[in-house]
Amino acid sequence: MDTTGWRLVKKRTAQDDGAVYVSADGARYRRTGTAELRREAAFQQMIANLGYPVPRILETGERGDGTFFVDEESLGGQTLHEQVLALLDGGRELSDHVVDQLAEVSSRMLSAQATHPLDSGPDALAQWAEQAGWTHNVFTENPDLDTARVRAAIARATSELTNLPMVRGHLDYGLPNILADGVIDWQHHGLMPLGYDVTLALEIIPFKGGAKGYTASPQQRQRYLAVLDAAARTAGHPPVSPHLGAFLLIKSLFFLALMRPTEPARLDKHQKWHYRRHLFLKGIEQYERTGNIDTALFPTLDAFAAWQDATDRP
Repeated sequence: MDTTGWRLVKKRTAQDDGAVYVSADGARYRRTGTAELRREAAFQQMIANLGYPVPRILETGERGDGTFFVDEESLGGQTLHEQVLALLDGGRELSDHVVDQLAEVSSRMLSAQATHPLDSGPDALAQWAEQAGWTHNVFTENPDLDTARVRAAIARATSELTNLPMVRGHLDYGLPNILADGVIDWQHHGLMPLGYDVTLALEIIPFKGGAKGYTASPQQRQRYLAVLDAAARTAGHPPVSPHLGAFLLIKSLFFLALMRPTEPARLDKHQKWHYRRHLFLKGIEQYERTGNIDTALFPTLDAFAAWQDATDRP
């Protein structure tokens, strides 16, 4: 394919080397990578046929530098994350308009997932918890957290979700990967209990410690979850919001994965690692006590750093 006239958007991360480019007219995106990209393209083509709100793939192929595929940009010109930043106007609260767009896309996603559940074996939930939470990595980097208490909390969460159907999902679902009419960047896809992706889209914002520059109000979070519960009922399933605590327990593991610094001099990275440990332990405590996790009670990174500095003083 002709590679002229494409502008670099970002480097791809984690599972596959490569990058994302946008065409001069903004109508198409070209994603490059290696073997993992072929799997992503095949998965995206499949779920598009199942009614998932994803871009249509226009072209796939191989070049000297690896695999590529091109999809259409018919989902909107900006991610919802970019829209939020453009609409803040000096404040920090999400625009209601963006929350409404998120709810519309997420309800379509949930409906498509619910319409196409998968037969799964008895170990499916345990495998999801390991993949979605990067549990092996978290316990390797934080061996002190590999305790009977933490294992019991994970077991409680997976037991709570036993009756939910397993579905195909994104595993990195959030405002940076959602546009006005669909979802992009499916490189981390996998099986999950119904509701795991979409339910957490606003709840995960506090894990960034305030670095996103915005926050969702309690009213926005409740309104968003109500839309998802209605979509689940329409699809013939119970509401998904009662499982928020179990979902967040696994997600808090994900946010702690790959966080332990290897460079002693990088004090900022050490602080962020300790911050994510703090959020995980705070979440465990809430879940043990109430069966839920309220991310509105999480401190920002700056507040945690100030508290840590105060407690370290003689």
